[in-house]
Amino acid sequence: MNKTVIPYGRQEITQADIDAVVSVLESDFLTQGPQVPCFEQAVAEHVGAKHALAVNSATSALHLACLALGLGTGDWLWTSPITFVASANCGLYCGAQVDFVDIDPRTYNLSPKILAEKLEKAEKEGVLPKVVIAVHLCGQPCDMQAINALSQRYGFHLIEDASHAIGGKYQGEFIGNCRYSDITVFSFHPVKIITTAEGGMAVTNSDELANKMTLLRSHGITRDSSQMTHEADGPWYYQQIDLGFNYRMTELQAALGLSQIERLNQYVACRHRLAERYDKALADFPIVTPLQHPESYSGRHLYVIRLKLDEIDQTHLQVFESLREQGIGVNLHYIPVHTQPYYQKMGFEEEAFPQAMQYYREAISLPIFQGLKNKHQDEVIRALGSILL
Repeated sequence: MNKTVIPYGRQEITQADIDAVVSVLESDFLTQGPQVPCFEQAVAEHVGAKHALAVNSATSALHLACLALGLGTGDWLWTSPITFVASANCGLYCGAQVDFVDIDPRTYNLSPKILAEKLEKAEKEGVLPKVVIAVHLCGQPCDMQAINALSQRYGFHLIEDASHAIGGKYQGEFIGNCRYSDITVFSFHPVKIITTAEGGMAVTNSDELANKMTLLRSHGITRDSSQMTHEADGPWYYQQIDLGFNYRMTELQAALGLSQIERLNQYVACRHRLAERYDKALADFPIVTPLQHPESYSGRHLYVIRLKLDEIDQTHLQVFESLREQGIGVNLHYIPVHTQPYYQKMGFEEEAFPQAMQYYREAISLPIFQGLKNKHQDEVIRALGSILL
């Protein structure tokens, strides 16, 4: 990447982070040791959940969550079309079928109103979902209380895909406490709020779900004699009692995460300050700025604007390319999943989810991250103004 480009997101690595990782390199444990459970405990305590399970990616966490909830062949998983493909792919990994629920035109999250309408129809047709994944896009939580009420009525399990949202709050409590869901998933990819390089976490208040995910995380193997089919042959003994995966997080990743989580609240507050500067500076631009729902405190992972195309003389593509030509590393989050060729082969029609498609035609993610300086943010604002004003 050209060094003059301002990226839409990037990690911040401090000397404390480097020292933490080096300390592990100089220790006896590189893969599984004390850092992983320490990081799990730190996340669980921060969000207010009973259990936390560190894994090698949020995609792995989503897969384990679906498996733990018993998703399988003949079942349905529903999620938002405006998300990364992993939120839907995890259902396919389990042999289930996938469908989508259109978004709210203002929050860009899965719409509880449209979900309710779709559930009513699905009940009549006998095709209710077993799992719904609510994606907290950009860090702003979905209306979890409303979605949870529907889960109680229609009997589906609820996963929060909070890959964008660690450090955010819903109704005054940290996202991840699973008050309204079975399992919540976080991502620690470098562009996320805190990073472990690659990595993810599943949190839950259920002992049963935590135990199931723990087993599946490491090949389905246990050394717990109470889970074995017969007495151990000796101290070396283990048993594979399920078909699991190698989804473990390393000590190096956990050490980095432990160091980073100490700055989590600071990072989210910084992102809010940057978002507020954008809100003020862009108030008179022919765009729609992000909504901050009064019942939530967004993680502010992304700052997505929507162009008022009927008020400007350029196309979405022209604005996007012009910003990049000026060194602004904008992006688009996301291409609607149902328009991907793999999903098109399943028979999805592009206009089946009109709000998602309208969002896709107008959305642009502007740079926002904790290391973004005011002078660089001002460059973003000037560049956008030179195009739109």
